[in-house]
Amino acid sequence: MAEFSMNSQMNSRVHEEGSSDSDHRHKRRKMNQNVKQTAAASSASPAAKPNSFAAKMMAKMGYVEGQGLGATGRGRLAPVETQLRPTGAGLGAVREKTKQAKEEERREAAFRGEILEDSEEEEKKRRKELRKKKMSAVGGAASTPAKRKTKYRTAAEIEADAEGLQVPNVLKSIIDATGTETKLLTSTAGLMRTHNQMVSGETEAVKIARKARRDLEAFADEWNTVSEQKKFCELEESQYVQEMDELDENIRGLKKVIEAIQDLQSTAAEDWGIPNDATLWGKVTKKLERLESDYAGKLDTMTLQEVAVAAIHPLFKTAMHDWRPLEDPVNVTPYLSRIPRLLGIQPASSGTDLVTQSDPQIYSSRLSKSTTPYETMLYTLFLPPLRSAITNDWDPNNPSLLLSLIQIWSPFLPAFVFTGLTHNLIPTRLTNLLATWKSSKQPSSKHPQPQPHSYIFPWLPYLPPEQLSPSSPAGVFATLKQKLKSLFQSYPLTSGPPSTLTSLFPILPPSFLKEMLNRHLLPRLATHLSHNFLIDPSDQILTPFTAVLAWTTPSWSFPTATTAHLMQAEFFPKWHHVLYLWLTNSPNNQEISEWFQWWKEQFPEPLRDHEIMAKEWTKGLETINLALDLGPENVAEKLPPPEAGPVRPFLPSQSTPSSSKRTGGATAKATTTVDDEPITFRSVLESWCADNSLLFIPLREADPATGYPLFRITASASGKGGVVVYLKGDVVWGRDTAAAGTKGGASSAVFRPVGLDEGLLGRAEGR
Repeated sequence: MAEFSMNSQMNSRVHEEGSSDSDHRHKRRKMNQNVKQTAAASSASPAAKPNSFAAKMMAKMGYVEGQGLGATGRGRLAPVETQLRPTGAGLGAVREKTKQAKEEERREAAFRGEILEDSEEEEKKRRKELRKKKMSAVGGAASTPAKRKTKYRTAAEIEADAEGLQVPNVLKSIIDATGTETKLLTSTAGLMRTHNQMVSGETEAVKIARKARRDLEAFADEWNTVSEQKKFCELEESQYVQEMDELDENIRGLKKVIEAIQDLQSTAAEDWGIPNDATLWGKVTKKLERLESDYAGKLDTMTLQEVAVAAIHPLFKTAMHDWRPLEDPVNVTPYLSRIPRLLGIQPASSGTDLVTQSDPQIYSSRLSKSTTPYETMLYTLFLPPLRSAITNDWDPNNPSLLLSLIQIWSPFLPAFVFTGLTHNLIPTRLTNLLATWKSSKQPSSKHPQPQPHSYIFPWLPYLPPEQLSPSSPAGVFATLKQKLKSLFQSYPLTSGPPSTLTSLFPILPPSFLKEMLNRHLLPRLATHLSHNFLIDPSDQILTPFTAVLAWTTPSWSFPTATTAHLMQAEFFPKWHHVLYLWLTNSPNNQEISEWFQWWKEQFPEPLRDHEIMAKEWTKGLETINLALDLGPENVAEKLPPPEAGPVRPFLPSQSTPSSSKRTGGATAKATTTVDDEPITFRSVLESWCADNSLLFIPLREADPATGYPLFRITASASGKGGVVVYLKGDVVWGRDTAAAGTKGGASSAVFRPVGLDEGLLGRAEGR
C-alpha cells in the first residue's frame, strides 16, 4: 500500500506537471492561430467593382487596371496593406512588412535598375558571418575539434570498392546490423528515449559486429593493394615478353646479317683475282643492295654502315691507287649511287645548289664528334689523289675537267671534303694564276696569255663569299683588284681599252668597277687631255682626243654625265680660247661655222646632246653672235675673253638634280682630284713587280748615305732575299752586294742604278 500511495503521489505530480505544460502549449497555439487569422483577414481586401464610382473616376484620370499609379505607371499596384500584431506582442514578434509591401519595393527597385535585398535576408547573412568569425576566433591550436560522426559502409559498398571480393551473407547481416538504418536495443527503456539518451552499454553482438566490420575493411584494403600489384606484374610481364620478342627478332636478323657478311667474304675470296674489277664491284654492290632493302629501317641499329664500308674498302682502295681524277672523273660513282643509304651518304644535290646556299651546315644534319666510316674512307683514299691532281696536274686555264669532276662527285662528298676543295685548293690555284696575269699588256697572238674571265667565271657558283668580295684582304677578287688597279694606272691610254675589261665586266660588281674607274682611270684621262691635247684649226691632231673617247664610250665605262664633266673641264676651255683668238684676228665666218659644226660631229650623239655639252655649244654660239654684232672694227677690243673653265677636280657631284639645275651645271663638286693620287715612279715600279710576280716590301729604314727609304724586291713569299733598292727620281738604285762585301759593313753598302729588265728580275729571283 505504501508503494502504491507513493506511486500514486508521484503520478499525480507528474500529471499536474504535465497538465500545466499542456495548458501553456495550448495558449501558445491559440495565440498563433489568432495572429494567422488576423493577418488573413487583413490581407483579403475586397476587389474593386468595374462599374463603381471610384473605378470610373480612376479611369477618367488615365488609370489602367493592372498597372501602377502615376503618369509612368510606376506607382503602387494595390492599396497599402495593414499588419496587425497580436495582443500584448511587442516589436519583432511578427514580420513588420507584409509580402505585398516587399513586392512593391522590389518592383520600384527594378524600375530604377537596382536589385533590392530583403532586410531580413541581410540580417541573416550578417548573423551568419558573425557566427563564422566567432567560430574562427574560438577555434585554434588549443581548441578541441568537433567529433565527426562515424560513417559506416555497407557490405555491398565494400564489395563494390574491392573488385572481385565476395562477402559471405552471414557476415553481411552482422555488418549491416550496426549501420545507421537498424538499431540494436538492449532494453525496452530505450524505446521512449532519443538516440543520444540510449544506454551506453554494448552487447557482445555489437562488439563482434564492429570487429567484423574492421576486419573486413582491412581485408578489403589489402585486397585492393594486391589487385594493383597483380595488374602491375601483368603489365611488366607483357613488356618483358615484347622485349624478348624484339630481341629474338634482332637475333634472327643478326644471324641473317652474319650470313650475308659471310657470303660477301666468300665472294671476295673467290673473285679477288678477277682482272676486271667491275665484275667484282657489281657482285658486291648487288649483295649490298639486297642487304639495304631487307633492313631499310635498321641500318643504324645493326651498324650496317660499317659492314658496307668494310665490304667495299678493298675495292675502293684498289680503284683509288692508280686513279687519274682529271682523265676518269666517273670512276666508281655508279656503284656508290646504288647504295647511298647503306653507306650513310646524304641525298644527292647539285654542286651549284650546295655553294649558292653558302651554308656551312649543308651536310651536317647528323651531329657527330667524329667522322663516319664512309667519310674516313674518302678522306684517306679519295682526297690524296684528288689533291695531288689539283695541285700538280690541273691547268686552271681549262676549268672544264675539274668542274666535271666536282659535279659528278659532289653528291658523294662530305661537307669538310667539299669545303676543302672549293675554299682552299681551287681558290689557291686561281689566285696564283691571276697573279701571273700581266694586266698592262695587250693580248697578242704570238704570246697569248689567259684572260681572267675565262677561268674565274666558271667557278663563281662554287667559290665562297670571302673569295668574291673586293673588300676582302685576300682572295681571288682581292688579287683581281690589284691587277685592275695596275692596269688602270699603267696601261697606255693611246692603245685603247683592252678586251679584258669587256670580258671581265660580267663577273665584276657594278659598284666595284665604278670605284676603280673613278679612282684610277678618270684622273689619267683628264691629265692626258690637259697635257697632250691641243686645238689647232690649221693642223688638228685628234689622237689624244680619240684615245680618251675610246675609254669613255664602252657600256661598262663612265656614265655620259661623267664624260661630259670631263670635257667641260679639259676640252672646252681650250676650245673657247681658240675660238676667241680666231674671232679677234680677221676671221672667216664661213670657216668658223664649218669648224664649229665639225667639232660637234666628233662627239657621239648621246654625249653631244647632253645638257652640259649643249650649254658649252650654246656658249660658243653666243660668242660668235656677239662678235658678229660688234663688227670687225670693234671685235678685237670689245669682245670679252672666255671665262676660265671649272676648276679641277671635275668629277660630277653626288648632288640631287634640283641642286644641279640651280648651279646651271657649270661647275661640279669633285670627289677625286688629279693630284690626289699622282702617277709616281714608285707606282710604276709596283706595277712592274706585280706583273712579274715579285714582292715590293718597304723595309722601314733609310740608306745612311743618302737618307732615302729602302725597299726589298724579292720573289720569295717569306719576304727574304732578293735585292734592296731605293728610288731617286725616276731611277732605281740597287745594292751591290759584291762591292759591299769587299768594303765591309752595311753602312758602307754600295748602290748602283739598275733598270727594270731581266737583270733586276734575276737578282730578285736569286739567280
